[in-house]
Amino acid sequence: MWFIPRAAVVPIACALTLPGSLVSAQSAAPPKAPPPPPPPAQVVPYDADLLRLTEIMGALHFLVQLCEGEGASQWRDQMAALLDAEQPDDQRRGRLIDRFNRGFEAYRSVYRTCTDSAELAITRYQAEGSAIATDIGTRYGRSE
Repeated sequence: MWFIPRAAVVPIACALTLPGSLVSAQSAAPPKAPPPPPPPAQVVPYDADLLRLTEIMGALHFLVQLCEGEGASQWRDQMAALLDAEQPDDQRRGRLIDRFNRGFEAYRSVYRTCTDSAELAITRYQAEGSAIATDIGTRYGRSE
């Protein structure tokens, strides 16, 4: 046989019989309208190429600093100029910055000193980045 102490039963009974209890207060509140959907993400036709370019710029930023010294910030400066020129919305800006950081971190996790392969990566990334930038400019550039 179950025994429930009287001290435990009285507060439960009072809560159930009081007008305006939590149960009725919750059910009386009108349902909230769902929040408006977020604005659609800004997408441009060359986004995939631009994301790759920013990843290359991040890798170059790390590798050039590694091989030429901490004062080398030309690739970070180029990234800042790209963001200024593109004027992306917050979501797109975040994607671009994320890819730059991903390129930077990919090499930072592997290289501690400048090596021949790091120098080769710099050369190859400069060529690939130049080709991507030229392609974007040729295909989508503004003719003013």
